[in-house]
Amino acid sequence: MVLPLRLIPRLASAARLTPSASCAPRLVLRRAPLLPVALAMASAYSAGSGADRRLLFRQLFEKESSTYTYLLADVADPDKPAVLIDPVDRTVDRDLNLIKELGLKLVYAMNTHVHADHVTGTGLIKTKLPGVKSVISKASGAKADHFVDHGDKIHFGNLFLEVRATPGHTSGCVTYVTGDADGQPSPRMAFTGDALIIRACGRTDFQGGSSDLLYQSVHSQIFTLPKDTLLYPAHDYKGFTVSTVEEEVAYNARLTKDKETFKTIMSNLNLSYPKMMDVAVPANLVCGIQDPPPKI
Repeated sequence: MVLPLRLIPRLASAARLTPSASCAPRLVLRRAPLLPVALAMASAYSAGSGADRRLLFRQLFEKESSTYTYLLADVADPDKPAVLIDPVDRTVDRDLNLIKELGLKLVYAMNTHVHADHVTGTGLIKTKLPGVKSVISKASGAKADHFVDHGDKIHFGNLFLEVRATPGHTSGCVTYVTGDADGQPSPRMAFTGDALIIRACGRTDFQGGSSDLLYQSVHSQIFTLPKDTLLYPAHDYKGFTVSTVEEEVAYNARLTKDKETFKTIMSNLNLSYPKMMDVAVPANLVCGIQDPPPKI
């Protein structure tokens, strides 16, 4: 028998792929099933230590760019306000249909940075849901309705995401972290963009990237979070869905090294030029489609 999502106790969101999984400080990484379209991951997430479950969470996947999109909502609020992190233009209809089915009100469509491997869905979302506001860091140099800096908070209902500047992959990267306060999800969740990928990290050879800065960002802004913090990257290429601070501090193949060794590793990756970069970066600097076309 499959339990209704809201009756599943203390799921560690996408830490497991089965509805009965529970969170533990040490997570065993599970490989994602090879689904052709999307991964809709575990959902009902207990907020704090109380019985009130207010965070609904979904992890979604876009296979062409191996991009994760994250949906979070405060379902204890009458309006069920929601945010969508790192949407992809190709999967906007899927995401909006899910939001409609769940009875949510999308408030913000957010990006962790200016992506080079896909066109963001934030602009397209704005054309379909005109009340939605796009969000990106001020340091990104991109267009948006709302710009964030380090230390800012994005509120949706009684929940919020803390903004942490984590430049290095690009100069405008940020990590969004669930709040550290009563009534907020426990353990915390960090949406790291490309700053930290499970057992690796984003490249640093374009868009103002800096291996020195990335190392500093991850160690000061992500590795200092509680060790049971769940880490959700913007991409994965090996089938992993989630990690923790404790795991990455111990096992990340690049970021566990000293800074000079890390910089040497990054300078010798010899990666190919991103095939979507010349299309994606110019589009994403204007939020995909930042301003809806005028009605004729």
